[in-house]
Amino acid sequence: MWSASLRFYAELNDFLPESLRYRDNPAQCQPGSPVRHLIERFGVPHTEVELVILNGRSVGLEEPVPHGARISLYPLFEALDVSPLVRLRERPLREPAFVADAHLGRLARYLRLLGFDTLFENDPGDAALAARSIADKRVLLTRDRALLMRRGITHGCYIRPQKPLAQLTVVLQRLDLYRQIRPFTRCMRCNGLLQPADKAAVQDELLPDTRQTFDEFWRCTGCGRIYWKGSHFASLSKTVEKVAQQLRKPG
Repeated sequence: MWSASLRFYAELNDFLPESLRYRDNPAQCQPGSPVRHLIERFGVPHTEVELVILNGRSVGLEEPVPHGARISLYPLFEALDVSPLVRLRERPLREPAFVADAHLGRLARYLRLLGFDTLFENDPGDAALAARSIADKRVLLTRDRALLMRRGITHGCYIRPQKPLAQLTVVLQRLDLYRQIRPFTRCMRCNGLLQPADKAAVQDELLPDTRQTFDEFWRCTGCGRIYWKGSHFASLSKTVEKVAQQLRKPG
């Protein structure tokens, strides 16, 4: 067996028991084992690691670990420019798309409310979630560490908060999505895009009070649902503003 020493930085320590945080941790491995195996042996999903420094040089997740190696592991960077080093993903997702685990239904709806392409099913199974994330290059959102450790997943986000609005704020901050928010452009029920609909074309599908009170309508290109700026719109607008206030807070 070969030995190595790993040190996790910043919020990566949240995945470790207290006794292992902010310190060098010895580990043993078979000769030629990749860095990824050692990282996940400590319970840290590889999707949470953005930079690996092995004996002073930046390497990828599949780099073989030499005997006596010293490995430093850093989380996703938001403000620090690490462009001269080797990031573990080919590129960020210019137009981020998501696939949400079964326990994140409210988060999925909130992301759709803000205009983000977000797939969600009640119970697709881990294999199906991983396959969709890999095939479509979607960010996998989950509270299941083991799911993020599946090989082939390159874009994932471990969701720490339990409350949906807090989860949403974390996703927006971590992936720096402020400028890409487009509220009320996507169907919260099916994820389809919304398009303006002429009142004359939809009036037969409206209740009399709605037909009399409102003149602007939108139809989902996916499920065909009709939207208008009623009381539900006012309630959702307050949710969007609440999120915006959280994002404007210093830090």
